[in-house]
Amino acid sequence: MMDDNTADADAVVIGSGPSGAIMTYTLAEAGFKVVCLEQGDWVNPSDYPGNKPEWELLIQKQWAHDPNVRQFASDYPLDVSASAIAPSMFNGVGGSTVYYGAEWPRLLPSDFHVRTLDGVADDWPITYAELAPDYDEIDAFMGVSGLGGDPAYPDGLDYPLPPMPIGKGGMRAAAGMNKLGWHWWPGTNAIPSQKFKAMSACARWGVCEWGCPESAKASADIAWWPHALKSGATLVTGARVRRIETRSDGRADAVLWLDRHGVEHRQRANAVVVCANGVGTPRLLLLSDSTAHPDGLGNSSGLVGKNLMLHPNPGVTGYYDDDLDSWKGPSGQNIHSMEFYDTRPEHDFVRGIKMMTLPTPGPLNAIETRREASTFDELWGPAIHHAARSHARGIIWAANTEDLPEEHNRVTLDPKLVDNHGIPAPKVSYTIADNTWKLIKFAVDRMEEVHAASGAAETFPVEVMPDLPGHLLGTARMGNDPATSVVDSYGRMHDSPNVFVADGSVFVTSGSANPTATISALALRIAKNLVRTAKDGTVVR
Repeated sequence: MMDDNTADADAVVIGSGPSGAIMTYTLAEAGFKVVCLEQGDWVNPSDYPGNKPEWELLIQKQWAHDPNVRQFASDYPLDVSASAIAPSMFNGVGGSTVYYGAEWPRLLPSDFHVRTLDGVADDWPITYAELAPDYDEIDAFMGVSGLGGDPAYPDGLDYPLPPMPIGKGGMRAAAGMNKLGWHWWPGTNAIPSQKFKAMSACARWGVCEWGCPESAKASADIAWWPHALKSGATLVTGARVRRIETRSDGRADAVLWLDRHGVEHRQRANAVVVCANGVGTPRLLLLSDSTAHPDGLGNSSGLVGKNLMLHPNPGVTGYYDDDLDSWKGPSGQNIHSMEFYDTRPEHDFVRGIKMMTLPTPGPLNAIETRREASTFDELWGPAIHHAARSHARGIIWAANTEDLPEEHNRVTLDPKLVDNHGIPAPKVSYTIADNTWKLIKFAVDRMEEVHAASGAAETFPVEVMPDLPGHLLGTARMGNDPATSVVDSYGRMHDSPNVFVADGSVFVTSGSANPTATISALALRIAKNLVRTAKDGTVVR
């Protein structure tokens, strides 16, 4: 059954996460008729697990980061049988920012010139300086909390709100960093340190990664969607896009989507913007093959779905002899370090890591942290009570490791697995490269070193932390050459000039900074350029 009565739109945006929300708001504010299609729904903050005393149990299944575990009706399954890591994502208004920790570092200038500097991967077709105004505009709109003057970044970087308190744990970690002479800085977070627009001031619940009960985290549902809707945008929830239709000239003509009852709808639009994350976007492009695009929409280069980068993250939890109030948020980073961010000649690997501290979230986590490293007797009787209480004395040092692009790390369509509408599911094939393993082991050693310098009584390292990653990058990369990229520097598809990609798929390299600030700045850059080109007639049906 087909409902073909949908009114035409100037643009249809697929996905309501940070890039989709920013794109929708920017176009609607400029006067365009915009429809955003989101396969999930709104989530009421009162439903978040952090509101309940059993929240650490709820996040194991009902609110798990892994969609294969969570299995919401809005989720689609992932075949991860050929992947070393199971990617995390969330389908709903706000996308995966509902679950993110809101850590808000930018990429460094060096990240845009990796080929030139280190002879690996490729340079981006843009520079940090070109993107800096968009970073600044995003930070101001969202009320990012941070401390200006971080020497890791170019001069002049500051933030609209003061930084979050780094707490006792951050102070202890910073003392260790000072002892070692390593760079650290108060963490930059997309979490308001005071009331900002529709967001409350952070109440430091410490459960940021499973939805903020206080509505004090700049997830896209709170930070962007009220403004997009007020500007006249239309948001359709429960809308699962199955295909982008194209004409014989290769241009997109409409989007086909299924509602909750399985009824198919056709949304016509002058432009299509795909913001479905680094797994969902290549899945949809591959599903959208046609006579004009026989290998999938925009795939003349053969690179759609390839070069997946996932940021495998190691961590070392340390427990101390004194109470550090370690349950207090944000989570979110207390402090971060770019000491080992770039390539050094003395290392046997290229590129680097970004380190950060996080609070220890709860007593069950403290028990689980010890489980694999402990005997039965060490977690039985009084010992388990000691372990549970130690969560207030913990510091988690975690690291993002730069994940270089490799074509064999990819997203394809699974030949057998389908979602609940019968649409082929994505298959994720991913191995951790030798260079990345060296980064991981180096990071673990450095984090053990800083815990020791800070006076930790015991430490528990994990080379690849569970529940991660939510950083899904690189599968529709940007570039100037259509033979080696999928979109140009403004996210416009080389093969179909009225189709845009505006999420983490366009990353050329991953850096080791958390990517959402950069995803957001790129989305704004792409949106503003779409407004310009639409007004001069470049984007037409």
